[in-house]
Amino acid sequence: MRQSRTLIPTLREIPADAEIKSHQLLLKAGFIRQNSSGVYSYMPLGRKVLQKIEAIVREEMDKAGAVEMLMPALQQAELWQESGRWYTYGPELMRLKDRNQREFALGATHEEVITSLVRDEVKSYKRLPLTLYQIQTKFRDEKRPRFGLLRGREFVMKDAYSFHSNTESLDEVYQALFEAYSNVFRRCQLNFRAVIADSGAMGGKDTHEFMVLSDIGEDTIAYSDTSDYAANIEMAPVIMEYTKRDEADKELEKVLTENKKSIDEVSEFLTVSPNQCVKSLLFKIDEQYVLVLVRGDHEVNDIKLKNLFNAGIVELASQEETKEILSCPVGSLGPIGVSHVEIVADHAVKAIVNGVCGANEENYHYINVVPERDFSVSQYADLRFIQEGDPSPDGQGTILFAKGIEVGHVFKLGTRYSEAMNATYLDETGKSRPMIMGCYGIGVSRTLTAVAEQYNDENGLVWPANLAPYQVHVIAVNMKDEEQVKLAESIYTDLLEKHYEVLFDDRNERAGVKFADSDLIGLPLRITVGKKASEGMVEVKVRKTGETFEVHYEDLFAKVTSLLYTL
Repeated sequence: MRQSRTLIPTLREIPADAEIKSHQLLLKAGFIRQNSSGVYSYMPLGRKVLQKIEAIVREEMDKAGAVEMLMPALQQAELWQESGRWYTYGPELMRLKDRNQREFALGATHEEVITSLVRDEVKSYKRLPLTLYQIQTKFRDEKRPRFGLLRGREFVMKDAYSFHSNTESLDEVYQALFEAYSNVFRRCQLNFRAVIADSGAMGGKDTHEFMVLSDIGEDTIAYSDTSDYAANIEMAPVIMEYTKRDEADKELEKVLTENKKSIDEVSEFLTVSPNQCVKSLLFKIDEQYVLVLVRGDHEVNDIKLKNLFNAGIVELASQEETKEILSCPVGSLGPIGVSHVEIVADHAVKAIVNGVCGANEENYHYINVVPERDFSVSQYADLRFIQEGDPSPDGQGTILFAKGIEVGHVFKLGTRYSEAMNATYLDETGKSRPMIMGCYGIGVSRTLTAVAEQYNDENGLVWPANLAPYQVHVIAVNMKDEEQVKLAESIYTDLLEKHYEVLFDDRNERAGVKFADSDLIGLPLRITVGKKASEGMVEVKVRKTGETFEVHYEDLFAKVTSLLYTL
């Protein structure tokens, strides 16, 4: 492609609203342009990278036995109402009405559509298992779109769905697609880890996220320092064994703690450690209020709380709700004397001796608190987030944290959707049974951003050879020099005939501008045709390493082939 005939709108300055490196460089190098908050156009270079990622995804999905199709982005509300998610998915689901006032949603995901299609077309166990996938634009009304393509309101996703007659079949396909995903991200040359995850609004269980390690990741990965264990922090179980301090129980006492509300303020005022304090938080779990207790140096894990109650929605009660239910402000909450609200606690709370908790009266706390003597708990469970230094859940080593960008997620959905939407098949005996389902997603546009985040330097992007929009960047330093133009044109034509992907900078720009744009765009190899064109000599530069080679035209193609083979 001649650079003068395509659209690569590079920028000299970094846009003010671009917070992270990948967003800055993708904008500056002309790969994307923002149309509105969280909505982007993929410019020619960006589209080419996207297509290469899609090609890798297709190859690995096809190899794993999945079949591609395409479903509508515009989905009937009735399908979401069948599954129950129309009412529970939340404000991220973009809803609209047509001219006849019929309700629709823009596809955030396609469980409902694919389930309705398969239930109408597949009636017998003989047609199962079946795995279908698509690559399509998705829509989610993010409250705060940020980080460019990482968290947008419109994004490209590969979603797949498998249907089975038994759990053994689901396990086989799940493993096959787990391996396919690993292959995809390896081929994209990403530093990633597969971690145990929560299924969230998707439903189901036995899920893994594929996380690209990055300091700007919005998810925290808890991983062992000595084994392969890795999990999203919200899913990592705590296996700590807590022992009580060896001291006699003291008499409960209420003390004045004026204007002291946080754990830090209270513990400092009373000269006790935060781990001797009981943190009390009122949660609304579906329609039930529950008082949740954790140690003062711990944080409530709402995902564990949700799983404990098998709940659909878990949210912290508002200050108004807290005052109405427990008759006191948030900073003074405690379990003593509470009988009309269920109390659950993390295992660590049970080991507290002579601790501190709120007195359910503003500006007062209790000291010398002993669980089960001074208050009762309906059940103890693992309710806190794991912390660095805790034992690894697999029993090997201790936990460390890393940040990650989620680029893929695989779920075992079970019969969550098939039962709700009556997607059944006839088994070998002629009995009707619900199909067992799996769901598998890759954020294609997220993967593009993750690659850009991991592959860049101070001068611009540094694309892996198999993902770069073009393999070779040919630059004629002076387009007014006939010998330079002639040699550059010959190289360009010959490379195309040999099936290389080539971008030819034939613009009438200064050499400095061309070189700066070339580094910014980040193609693997640059061939510069300059003053030695009359001798048939050119310079070949490797973008990744900065190495340069002076090569004669006759040896150029062998050199290009050998260099690209190593990148």
